Amino acid sequence: MRRQARRAGCSGLWAARALVALQAVCVLAPLAIIVVWAFTASWPWPHLLPESLTARGIEELFGPSQKLGEVLGSSVAIALACAFFTTTVATMAGRALSRYRFCGREVFRFAVLLPFLIPATVFAMGVQVAFIRAGLAGTVVGVVLAHSIVALPYAALIMTDAMEAAGNRLEEQARLCGAGPVRTWSGIIIPTLLPSLLSAASMSYILSFSQYFLTLLVGSGKVKTLALVMFPYLSSGDRTIASAYGVVFLAATLVVFFLFELLLHKRMAREIDYFNG
Repeated sequence: MRRQARRAGCSGLWAARALVALQAVCVLAPLAIIVVWAFTASWPWPHLLPESLTARGIEELFGPSQKLGEVLGSSVAIALACAFFTTTVATMAGRALSRYRFCGREVFRFAVLLPFLIPATVFAMGVQVAFIRAGLAGTVVGVVLAHSIVALPYAALIMTDAMEAAGNRLEEQARLCGAGPVRTWSGIIIPTLLPSLLSAASMSYILSFSQYFLTLLVGSGKVKTLALVMFPYLSSGDRTIASAYGVVFLAATLVVFFLFELLLHKRMAREIDYFNG
């Protein structure tokens, strides 16, 4: 029986490793192709390796006409603003949906999830018309709000589940000890929900950073982001320059994501040190 259990455990372990390796290959292989294409001049089918290499993509990317630093800074700033605003609203929405029972609660929950159900093209056109009438079209604020509307359902689902899982016992104990609302939020609620907050912020950041069609419509071509600049090269078939932009796009996303992860690990390490004395 023990040998059979060991064999079953070993086979399960190898199956899990094989699945993880397969997943890694499915994720890393396309990324490796993008990196190679950024330095490739010609790669015809069915050759497994490029015929010739070039630095045209990198030279074009960092050329003075592209203004990469300005565009990248604008993209990161818009995505961070969207992540902050969306996570804040999603936290309040998640608290309302998980803590309170009020008339129209299910209607409110459905309204939060509406961007999931409406086709993206129709939704973007509706947002554009509404923002033109509100005077927000062609502005950074309008783009941030439009991105936040798209990212809100994802963040709201994360924060609602986190609020329901956390419960309100720690909040009640803090208030019984005399803590006010500000102290309760800063000392109890936010530290408890920090992993979920970072997850919601990461999701919102990625969705905002990768938006093209909504940014084009709401921004009216005045607000330039990395996705907006990269798309014409994709549509024209210039894979070298498009891949060079893709590498920068990927690097900028990963840097912010790892910063979120570093912040989370530091927080968790402090909590472990605190409980270990």
